[in-house]
Amino acid sequence: MSPEHPATPQALRALIEQRRAVRRFTAEPVPDAVIRDCLELAILAPNSCNLQPWSFQVIRDEQLLQRLRSVCMGQQAAKAPLIIVVLARPDCWRDSCEQIIAQWPEPEVPAPIRHFYSKTAPFQYNQGWLGWRGLLKRQLVRVLGWRRALMRTPNSHAQMRLWAVKSTALAAENLMLALQSHGYCSCPLEGFDEVRLRRVLEIPRAAVPVMLLAVGKPGERAVYNPRLRFPLEQRVEWH
Repeated sequence: MSPEHPATPQALRALIEQRRAVRRFTAEPVPDAVIRDCLELAILAPNSCNLQPWSFQVIRDEQLLQRLRSVCMGQQAAKAPLIIVVLARPDCWRDSCEQIIAQWPEPEVPAPIRHFYSKTAPFQYNQGWLGWRGLLKRQLVRVLGWRRALMRTPNSHAQMRLWAVKSTALAAENLMLALQSHGYCSCPLEGFDEVRLRRVLEIPRAAVPVMLLAVGKPGERAVYNPRLRFPLEQRVEWH
């Protein structure tokens, strides 16, 4: 953080409180420079082992947007001038390990870093064909876990999907707040037909569509209802 321009709790609270799920947008396009800046902030999100298991598809083409509206079952928010498809990528761990070593931002890769991404991470994340490695690791965890605490997951292809989705969701929140800071609103859409989405867009088979993010300037009656959040005491335990 720059000491000349420190972030303040008040500024952060104002930004978060401004963010609402907007359902109606104007036709005003979102500049490419704004999209790029927001995506750069999205990928600064914390993520598991810095493997960055996400990818994004930026849809501005009107024909594709029209097709995506039917994929989203005609939701009003899907009429936005921009849709960003947020994908979790449980399949990218191997490539990410190699890229981290190749692109390390110092002249020499520290030995612990090289060992982790060439040995430890591949053991942890490689589930094997049909998950056979994961099955063996689950048995190993049951034995070793009797004596000490250890990382017990991900040890299956299903757990790998969850692993990637958690990090991707953090990036999606960064993306929404970044857009809000530029004066553009968003609406995360989970109501879509994944089978039809894959017919419209070239999405890698192993990728998990987490959400379609509708983006633009708010139109009339953009927010449908007042905000409702449950009292903090209803969802928080203090120890």
